[in-house]
Amino acid sequence: MSGTSWALITASALLVAATLAVAVTVAVRLLRARRVLRDAGVRENKLLLWGALIYLVSPVDLIPDPVYLDDIGVLLLALRSFHAAARRVGRS
Repeated sequence: MSGTSWALITASALLVAATLAVAVTVAVRLLRARRVLRDAGVRENKLLLWGALIYLVSPVDLIPDPVYLDDIGVLLLALRSFHAAARRVGRS
């Protein structure tokens, strides 16, 4: 393989690793936000939590899995919904 091929493979691997790290970080924040809301007595959005996490690990995606942008978008929407629920109960 040529040097250009290795550089392209390396750059692609770094992009996949970076987007996966962001997806995992957002998923962890989502779980923490859900726990805070549960402790505050907010029982809504349970389906949203599980739907976002299942979409993250699901092989069926809007964009193929080497790029996790759609997964990150779904997780961020769920996290945003949780923050809105936290503001409603005064836990922002």
